[in-house]
Amino acid sequence: MLSQYLKKKRKSLNLTQKDLASKAGVGLRVVREMEQGKPTLRMDKVNQVLMLFGVELGVVSKLK
Repeated sequence: MLSQYLKKKRKSLNLTQKDLASKAGVGLRVVREMEQGKPTLRMDKVNQVLMLFGVELGVVSKLK
C-alpha cells in the first residue's frame, strides 16, 4: 500500500513529514494525506514525492 511504503521509506531516511514535503517541493498536507491513505490524491504530486525514492506510479495492464 502506498501509505505504508511512503512512511517506511521516509522513516528509513530519518525524515520528518515536513522534511519530506520540503525536499519533494510539495505541501506538508500532501505528505500527510498520502501517509494517511487518502483515497483521492493527485498523481503528479504523488510522483513528485516518490521521485525522491527513485520510483513512480504508473499504469499497469491487468489483461493477459
